[in-house]
Amino acid sequence: MRLHYDLDPQRFIMVEQPEKGYGRFLISQLDEPDSVVLVAEIDGEVLGYAFASLAGMNWMELRGPCGYVHDVYVDERARRSGMGSRLMRAAIEWLRAHAAPRVVLQSAARNPGAQHLFDSLGFRHTMIEMTLELGGPENA
Repeated sequence: MRLHYDLDPQRFIMVEQPEKGYGRFLISQLDEPDSVVLVAEIDGEVLGYAFASLAGMNWMELRGPCGYVHDVYVDERARRSGMGSRLMRAAIEWLRAHAAPRVVLQSAARNPGAQHLFDSLGFRHTMIEMTLELGGPENA
């Protein structure tokens, strides 16, 4: 949450104690049969995770059933170690084993490192999200 907010504070939310709030959310997903939370650790210290789930047909997005990677994160100390790639491959394999016909994800526009990772895993660019802020003086 902090990483996304730092990339674009107008687009991404921030709350007090985001680790607790988002942590509670991820814990709530552990009992969901159509979701998976994968954790990467070194010497007992969690340094990364991936969160993915199965998604059905979505008429609003004009998208058929898929596996969806909602989030992947690797602590700065473990970046460029292959941890992100291993987390992503494990998430993809979980989705494949659960009959997902494809995997979809979004990436923050200002996160070229993540986009490079996704490109290296064979993801292709399919959508561009655009945002117009309606509350600022430039839009009055």
